Amino acid sequence: MDRTTPSGLQQATTPAHDHSAHPHRWLLLAVLALAQLMVVLDGTIVNIALPDAQRELGMSDGDRTWVVTIYALAFGSLLLLGGRIADYWGRKRTFMVGMAGFAAASAIGGFAESTEMLLAARGLQGAFAALLAPASLAILTITFPSGKDRIKAFAVYGAIGGGGAAIGLLLGGVLTQYASWNWCLLVNVPIAIVAMAAALPLIRESKAHGNTRYDLPGAILVVAGLASLVYGFSQAENGWARVETIAFLAAGVLILALFVFVESRVSNPLLPLRVLANRVRGGAFLTSTLTGAALLGGILFLIFYFQIVLGYSPLKSGLASLPMTLAIMVGAGVLSNLLPRTGVRLPMTVGPIVGAAGLIWLSFITVEGNYALEVLPGLILLGFGLAMIFVPLQNVALAGIDEHDAGVASAAVSATQQIGGSIGTALFTAVYTAGITSYLSSNGGRPAAQLEALVSGYSTAFIWAGVALFLAAPIGFFMIRPAKEDLMKVPDMAHVG
Repeated sequence: MDRTTPSGLQQATTPAHDHSAHPHRWLLLAVLALAQLMVVLDGTIVNIALPDAQRELGMSDGDRTWVVTIYALAFGSLLLLGGRIADYWGRKRTFMVGMAGFAAASAIGGFAESTEMLLAARGLQGAFAALLAPASLAILTITFPSGKDRIKAFAVYGAIGGGGAAIGLLLGGVLTQYASWNWCLLVNVPIAIVAMAAALPLIRESKAHGNTRYDLPGAILVVAGLASLVYGFSQAENGWARVETIAFLAAGVLILALFVFVESRVSNPLLPLRVLANRVRGGAFLTSTLTGAALLGGILFLIFYFQIVLGYSPLKSGLASLPMTLAIMVGAGVLSNLLPRTGVRLPMTVGPIVGAAGLIWLSFITVEGNYALEVLPGLILLGFGLAMIFVPLQNVALAGIDEHDAGVASAAVSATQQIGGSIGTALFTAVYTAGITSYLSSNGGRPAAQLEALVSGYSTAFIWAGVALFLAAPIGFFMIRPAKEDLMKVPDMAHVG
């Protein structure tokens, strides 16, 4: 028996198997959470290690930024293809291959002896993460198909999505200070081995049936378009009016427009436009993009402020960012209990406002750096704001989705966050550079101008990150209004072996 979702899609209401009866579902959740944590924290774990890696490998400042950007770009641009591979090839198989590949790429990066080798390894990490993340989320939806357990499971998963970035900063500080920057990558190898050993007997295979052909033209176009767009933003730090900047930005927009055209014509689209056409899911994807830009783009400059201006050690920098993680964890715990009563619209409207207030607070940092007054309140506000966004986000993005599109919809949640992060890092680097240039041109004669110029640049980046996050508030208010039954049930992703 089928019912019609608000998007007009037919959805089976009787799954082939009762996955809620999985005897070890909470243990499986721990394994999936570990995989999610590894993928998310790798977006930031190297941030604290970058100064050491830059000195050892002789990287330029531009290459230093690309160590962060190339991971997010490869991850985000390949996630849609990864979601389809998980759907068609099998979610368990994709999960295992993604985990093994991620560990291998991490080992290559950990033993890197040149900038090129490190950048290649980071790109490979992103590519295998694009297999691992959508498979992990799809398995989660199978294991917790409905009810309060599903809300709690998604709350845990969402909290890790928000807190993993901050945990990466802390772990990166510990490893860099007491081992070496290389271990920020090598640490993934034992984690992956443990996760694979635990996952093998726990995960049941599942896959989509029907039209399972891959849209390779779409995959090529989306990767090329996003790469061009991100590279164009990265060149903007040398001037927005430069021919190279304008050319790459324009090419990125045109290629992505061609991607949309192709997706509307092919019979097996990489990203079915019906997935985006639903107002609720479209709002969730826009929110994810803006949040990713604000989080990954903004936090990078906070770490530079700690180490370069305040002179913090790698470990102290990680500890200084810990209040944001704690705020996310506390906020997620409270919200997971309130969500059945409040619904998702309220937190996804208020969350961006609270998080943006935290980023704006951080824009008032000074060279002297009073942590308790200038930094701590901003981190707490940002953490609570992110918790209100991340806990319901993935649940909302899968509301009312058709079974055949469940994997690609799952992938789109992570893809938009990573794409936002790569664009945000490039864009905020450009406004940071502009802030420095503006300050030096006005105050270049004073002895302390260089250090104050850096702070001015960081402040400018925080303001723009706050604006980006604030824009998610009206999206949450006007677009995210899912039907209750769509939040409490997931599509039948059955055919489990």
